[in-house]
Amino acid sequence: MTRISTAMVLAAGHGTRMRPLTNDRAKAMVEVDGRPLIDHMLDRLTEAGITRAVVNVHAHADHLEAHLKTRSNGPEIIISNEREQLLETGGGMVKALGLLGSDPVLACNIDAIWTEQGAPVIAGLVERWDPEIMDDLLLLAPMEQTLGYHGKGDFLFAHDGRLERRGDRDSAPYVYAGVQVTKMGRLAKEPIEPFSRNRIWNHTLKAGTIYGHPLDGFWMHVGDPQARDEAELRLQGTV
Repeated sequence: MTRISTAMVLAAGHGTRMRPLTNDRAKAMVEVDGRPLIDHMLDRLTEAGITRAVVNVHAHADHLEAHLKTRSNGPEIIISNEREQLLETGGGMVKALGLLGSDPVLACNIDAIWTEQGAPVIAGLVERWDPEIMDDLLLLAPMEQTLGYHGKGDFLFAHDGRLERRGDRDSAPYVYAGVQVTKMGRLAKEPIEPFSRNRIWNHTLKAGTIYGHPLDGFWMHVGDPQARDEAELRLQGTV
């Protein structure tokens, strides 16, 4: 198994759709079942043995950084400062390249939480990673095992295990679950500017080096207050 020791936790978003919960805090600090979203992700990374987590900050950055300093266990936290300009999921990783290093890393959205039915999800994702054939390995949630997602799905598997986009199809069976393993080479060719990781996926889809790993559990996209409330009920076992 390839050892993955570093993660990028993408925590710099404004959280506009989460208002009014984000009027006085970063989206990463919105609590679900008594814990900030970012702690849900960092605790998952701790379980998977990740030793370094680069966290980018923008909105309410001082508050978020102060909270991160209170954590007494888990990965070493390294801040990537985006106070002056929000760079989105792709540009934020390009800016942080000097902190991330050149080895493959986990890239994680903070609005993704899940329950697990089998082995730990992130450990399974890392175990599946094969750098000989993969540039990107995405955690995917089956559409019927999701909460808070209202799209038509993102991907389906090709016959050889690679991914295909939904494209012009009415729907796709899997949605990106907010965590992936990725190589740094393609990112290193990009400028520091706001852009989505979709730009990177366009390259790896064309090259046939993007794969998926189905999540064995129930995935929750915590993108707005209603989804936050529904996720809490799910975690508390009341639905």
